[in-house]
Amino acid sequence: MSATVLVLVEAVNDYLHILEDSGFKLILAPTRELRAAAIKEHAEQITAVLTRGPLGFFADEIAALPHLKIICVIGAGYEHVDLPAAHAAGITVTNGAGANAASVADHAMALLLSLVRDIPQADASVRRGEWRKVSRPTLEGTRLGVLGLGAVGMAIARRAALGFNMTISYHNRRPRTDVDYHYRATPLELAASCDFLIIATPGGADTRHAIDKAALQALGPEGFVVNIARASVIATHDLIEALQQRSIAGAALDVFDDEPAVPEALKALDNVVLTPHVAGLSPQASEATVSLVNQNLLAFFAGQPVLTPIPYTP
Repeated sequence: MSATVLVLVEAVNDYLHILEDSGFKLILAPTRELRAAAIKEHAEQITAVLTRGPLGFFADEIAALPHLKIICVIGAGYEHVDLPAAHAAGITVTNGAGANAASVADHAMALLLSLVRDIPQADASVRRGEWRKVSRPTLEGTRLGVLGLGAVGMAIARRAALGFNMTISYHNRRPRTDVDYHYRATPLELAASCDFLIIATPGGADTRHAIDKAALQALGPEGFVVNIARASVIATHDLIEALQQRSIAGAALDVFDDEPAVPEALKALDNVVLTPHVAGLSPQASEATVSLVNQNLLAFFAGQPVLTPIPYTP
């Protein structure tokens, strides 16, 4: 395979040999400067792009690559890929739905436990020579709300239900017929029905600020929220205000609006756990993610249907 892939992602380098072993030529461009230079210098060679949702791929970049045929997005989200421009140019777009679901679900539960059991504060206290004892809630038998019951949401729900005997409610664009979890018609209704809320829905216009001031108020002063999806799903200003006023008990966040920048207001709070967008990073997830990209590329350039196409609806 002689196709040339422009690689914009930076987190799966150890597994890019999977693509090279299949004969793909790679151009690595993990920064804005390298990205712009690569598009300018190799426009005639690039036939595929590997990106992720927050990095995206834009209309002007698509227009600058006359031989681009396919854009592969790692992870489920593709919020900054210009789908209309890709569709107009006849370019196929795929994502990595499900490839890192286990890793993201593990991290979501780790964040929830760390937050609810106050692990970071307890650890810091011991390191200061204190012996601080604070009674904190347990997860056993409580109510979990999952916003977005896709591959990641399902993996979270299974862990919570089977591991912690939690009652599961969820909100999707439409109810699922293959689960017996409780469907809630709106994010607001979901927030009002749970003790803990985990965000697992893709970003984009359809889910922007789905969790706002009203939803956080519905979650209540004993409620906790975890976001391992996209920062845009929660209205950050409303979240900070709710945390400062203790109108919710706490939040754990792996995603932020302007990564790697994190609002100083969040850093200053003691009822927040923060991680640097690493939920999907594990050796197993990275290998599975690149393997899925490889399968999609091989299928596409062999004239076969890709495994995980992103449909375009105007």
